Amino acid sequence: MHKHHRPLGLATSQSGARGGVEIAKLRPVQPVTLLRPHAARRAARFFVEKFPGRSLYAVKANPSPDLLQILWDGGITHYDVASIGEVRLVSEVLPGAVQCFMHPVKAEEVIAEAYFEHDVRTFSLDTMEELEKIVRATSKDGVVASDLNLLVRIRVDNQHAKLSLGAKFGASEADIKPLLIAARQAADALGICFHVGSQAMSPAAYAEALARVRDAIVLAAVTVDIVDVGGGFPSVYPGMEPPELETYFSVIHAGFEALPVSYSSELWCEPGRALCAEYASLVVRVEKRRGDELYINDGAYGTLFDAAHIGWRYPVRLLREAESLVRSADFSFYGPTCDDLDRMAGPFALPGDVGAGDYLEIGMLGAYGCAMRTGFNGFGSVASEIVEDEPMASLYGTSAPARTNVVTL
Repeated sequence: MHKHHRPLGLATSQSGARGGVEIAKLRPVQPVTLLRPHAARRAARFFVEKFPGRSLYAVKANPSPDLLQILWDGGITHYDVASIGEVRLVSEVLPGAVQCFMHPVKAEEVIAEAYFEHDVRTFSLDTMEELEKIVRATSKDGVVASDLNLLVRIRVDNQHAKLSLGAKFGASEADIKPLLIAARQAADALGICFHVGSQAMSPAAYAEALARVRDAIVLAAVTVDIVDVGGGFPSVYPGMEPPELETYFSVIHAGFEALPVSYSSELWCEPGRALCAEYASLVVRVEKRRGDELYINDGAYGTLFDAAHIGWRYPVRLLREAESLVRSADFSFYGPTCDDLDRMAGPFALPGDVGAGDYLEIGMLGAYGCAMRTGFNGFGSVASEIVEDEPMASLYGTSAPARTNVVTL
């Protein structure tokens, strides 16, 4: 039997590494994901303690069972799920968790399984058809469910977000009133939810969206029990340094307090990126240099999907035995597959003498990067190491390492 070479030459998570520096010294052949449980736990505690309401982790951002457990240990008890696969996963990993099915379009069979087999009681919707589907799927022997939390998703502006999520879902202005009235009659608790887009760079996004919520409540003249401001809370990336999260929380709290809702109404949010971006980074090897292009062993079909397909820029640094004194230059990356689309334009700033055989750490990949890997062309990062150092950037009051692009081994 052929014996495959281990990426580190040893069993995963047995190196005792404290950070990328120690991993690079081992000269791994394949990419290695660095996991920072302490960073995810810190982010969870931050939201639990400082957000003025309930925080639901958006599982799609990173569905790792280990991460789900870490967030649970950090105080996150509610989970935003978007598919029956995520429902089943959370049920298995965290049987005590409360799940909220926040995808506005679901198969009727999926709704029934979530409700009857996994005790899901919260569902979002943005059309009358979806409302009717939820009522049918949760009825039994002609008896309509009386314990549903139904959240009507309204369309809001995504102008403050780096990645718009406003086109696909959300009730139109003309549909909001009849939909809220109908949902109120079917729901034990009625809510309104929205999504300001991914990586919202200004708290004004939430203030403006909550003003739309106020208009909707007044228009429909219904009692609203839950206001869910969705996700969009940012992390730190090159060229994207948002205000402190407390500023977002303060704006949201003020907007919620101004709504015509009862004192018992609940405020929810659905952080994904903000809870898990700092959880992981990636160590890659440069296999070739061609001018200002670096060929690395992970890419568009692996952890760097967003860097390739939407031009997301991640922090990078060079891990080298002898410190480079060469001035930084801007580089683009090619991934390991045979596809020309496997390209990350960047620019990524690194010392100008970087070349084949060097190792790089690419940071802030805990959100979406770890979740979107494929095995296309036979490539795929599978090795991981738990490390103790700080993420390359942080919004959680820690002293992250100076933002340098070279680290001496």
